[in-house]
Amino acid sequence: MISVRNLSKHYGDLVVLKDVTTEINKGEVISVIGPSGTGKSTFLRCLNLLETPTGGEILIDGIPLLDKKTNVPKIRQKMGMVFQSFNLYSHLTILDNLTIGPVKLLDKSREEANKKAIELLKLVGLAEKAYNFPDELSGGQKQRVAIARCMAMEPEILLFDEPTSALDPTMVSEVLSVIRRLVREGMTMIIVTHEMEFARNVSSRVFYMDQGVIYEEGTPQQIFDNPQKERTRSFIHRIRSFTHHISSKNYDLYALLGELELFCEKHMLSKKESDQLALLTEEVLCLQSDFSDIDLNLSYSEKDGNLEFVCQSTGLPVNPLEEGVAEDDIGLRLIRAKCKSVEYKYENGRNILTLIVKGAY
Repeated sequence: MISVRNLSKHYGDLVVLKDVTTEINKGEVISVIGPSGTGKSTFLRCLNLLETPTGGEILIDGIPLLDKKTNVPKIRQKMGMVFQSFNLYSHLTILDNLTIGPVKLLDKSREEANKKAIELLKLVGLAEKAYNFPDELSGGQKQRVAIARCMAMEPEILLFDEPTSALDPTMVSEVLSVIRRLVREGMTMIIVTHEMEFARNVSSRVFYMDQGVIYEEGTPQQIFDNPQKERTRSFIHRIRSFTHHISSKNYDLYALLGELELFCEKHMLSKKESDQLALLTEEVLCLQSDFSDIDLNLSYSEKDGNLEFVCQSTGLPVNPLEEGVAEDDIGLRLIRAKCKSVEYKYENGRNILTLIVKGAY
């Protein structure tokens, strides 16, 4: 239904999309997820030429959208788009917002357009608001009207650009419920969203976008339960990382601990948790006292609270957990007490100590 080939979009020197290629079939529901500023909304806006691509091809039912001979307005009528900001006509009633397009663009009679509009307002649960004005509605109600207005144009494809991002949390569910109903009716949809559970539950496929490309795609189970690529995993598990390199035995411990404290504050770890991490860092570095080339990496998952602490040091293989460290050493015992697991391995000339930290992280 939609073929995208080597799609690119530049704003001057800023590359927003680069060589995006994908196929979207009739009846599919595609959720597009990823960090802010990675081209998700631009990708959506290029599909119906709200943004003009810099290069590449877009085919709708085999018709090249960017060909100068193509009747673009006719093709665009196949696609409806729901925005973050509703874009309703504030001076028109809800009913008139739904009928103006069909009457002027689809040559529907006023009676026919009104009948269809009332049906759609019933579908989204707002038939009683037909003669109200947009300013008399809540944000969630406005977004439901925006969806009904799109449906009034009888599109074959619906594009949603973060339809819940401008709503209060209490209003999100009512909009998502309407979209779920459209999913059950087999509507082809592409949804840019930050609602991960919603994307998991309604999607045929999920696109994870990063760095201007579809970085990874797959079924909801593949993307949410078993992502294959590092950036996808970090995003899905909301992993935040802290890294620090030590190149001298005379390193500044207080500067390191200060950076660690700022990391903990930024990600809202408690003072107790921050203090425990500082203590663990000091004890781990004591075990590495014979090394001067050390990399520390903390990976914190906001989703499940897990924290992984990895210390890598260059040199001959020395297992600090077993070799030359007494089992009654208080520092080592403290590390074991604070961690779910402590593992050592030697790989590519580096000693690697991995701690999975206990606690509500």
